[in-house]
Amino acid sequence: MFMSNIAFEVNGISYAYGSYQVLKETTFTIDRGETVVIIGPNGAGKTTLMLCLSGLLRPRSGKVFVEGNELYQRECDAKRGLSFLPDIPHFYQELTAWEHILFIAQAHNVEGGFEKRAERLLNDFELSEAKDMFPHALSRGMRLKLGIVLCLIRPFSVLLMDEPTSALDPEGTMVLCKKLSDLSTNGAAIIITTHDLSIGRQLGSRMAKMQRGHLDFS
Repeated sequence: MFMSNIAFEVNGISYAYGSYQVLKETTFTIDRGETVVIIGPNGAGKTTLMLCLSGLLRPRSGKVFVEGNELYQRECDAKRGLSFLPDIPHFYQELTAWEHILFIAQAHNVEGGFEKRAERLLNDFELSEAKDMFPHALSRGMRLKLGIVLCLIRPFSVLLMDEPTSALDPEGTMVLCKKLSDLSTNGAAIIITTHDLSIGRQLGSRMAKMQRGHLDFS
């Protein structure tokens, strides 16, 4: 049986806030093992695009498919394969960093070997000493790192990250790029938005530019 190499398909999605069309009709596909880096100025529509791709914002038109599952027709199946880091991660204020990670692992039925995987991620992103802290006690950069760990602790075939290096120090950025490179090698399809052109160069990715709601891969 023929099996498509396409992991993520976007077909004609658009979005408008009232009469202002912040996201113009957008169509593209991403293969397994491919990384796409989207650059563009503030207000270009990158975050709106990512919210539509993640299912948190329903586009006014078009469809999104994750491993062939349409995001709003087969939402549960689609989201099992989709991990998303928003530009500002949100947390449960009554849970510690460790409890957040455990909660996500339990929600996705990946508790086997959990402690070893969680400890490794916390160590990689220099969060080990903060694992028993609550989100409000973490710096902006530490909260972003925790959001990254929550994305990576669960299984996925498609990873979406909106400005994942915006509050990272150089070492954290280097660690993230290495992990993304490894994930891509192992078949994950990845989409990142960023202002940092060096990220695209480090990952050897396919680049796209977004401006005034238009996404251009040329």
